[in-house]
Amino acid sequence: MPCLLGIDLGEKRAGVSVSDETITIATPLKTIFVQGRRQLLREIQQVVQEYGVTKIVVGFPITLRGEIKEAAQKVQEHVEWFRSHSSLEWVLWDERLTTQEAERILLEADLSRARRKEVIDQIAAQRMLQSYIDFNRAQKDFHHDA
Repeated sequence: MPCLLGIDLGEKRAGVSVSDETITIATPLKTIFVQGRRQLLREIQQVVQEYGVTKIVVGFPITLRGEIKEAAQKVQEHVEWFRSHSSLEWVLWDERLTTQEAERILLEADLSRARRKEVIDQIAAQRMLQSYIDFNRAQKDFHHDA
């Protein structure tokens, strides 16, 4: 069954999440330590094969005002490169506040600073992917009601 892959792409780490087969719930999966595009793409491709991923959703770090600054430009450049080396669909998705939300969730869970650092990227990827899933589900429901 197909599923979606969510990636919170940072310079040093990439948080990875995956949806269930019904594309209803996103779950944190792992953190990949980035050592270059090729290595990151290889690790992403392993997850794609293992989970039967049909689409990759990458967090797009635009500013709260909706501006595309340096971080967003870097993500855009990486995704363009990944698209040219992959047959899958790659989607950029607004990730505003997902890292802050992930940090709040982990603080509420009373995790140690070290443990939060280990999983923050995964949780941010999960929150971003869940946002994408919920938005698209709501769009389908809206169109069915009309």
